Amino acid sequence: MRRVGKSVAAMLLSFAALSWTTGVALAQERIGEVSTTFRLMSPNDKVVIERFDDPKVENVSCYLSRAETGGWSGAMGLAEDPSRFSIACRAVGPVTMKGRIPTDKKGEVVFSEDTSIMFKELRISRFHDTQKNVLVYLVWSTKLIDGSPYNSISVVPLN
Repeated sequence: MRRVGKSVAAMLLSFAALSWTTGVALAQERIGEVSTTFRLMSPNDKVVIERFDDPKVENVSCYLSRAETGGWSGAMGLAEDPSRFSIACRAVGPVTMKGRIPTDKKGEVVFSEDTSIMFKELRISRFHDTQKNVLVYLVWSTKLIDGSPYNSISVVPLN
């Protein structure tokens, strides 16, 4: 049993190191939250609002609203959060790129967060539309077997 715990800890540490080295942003700040379901003896279900700043594009902030499962399983990190979310990205100052932004059709993942213990992630990808000179941000989810069709986009014009 102890070996399993050590291998899970090693896997999480490897993921954290990979996220740090690839420039994937983590939510820098929880802006707020509202309770959606009252639970008498455990934490409520919530809709949370978080902000992250694009690591390669200075002065672009994305605000993400998403559901967070409460209850004791949610409090212990064992619940699966629903794949329903919304995103709004805005220029909060002069927009400047810090390095090369890929222009291919696959985009680049700029944010990733686990939403369940069983390999489900919420991701935000950035796409560069060179014809219209804008950045397009897409929020979506992955799962080991299949992802969710729920998604949302936001567009930031480049000067």
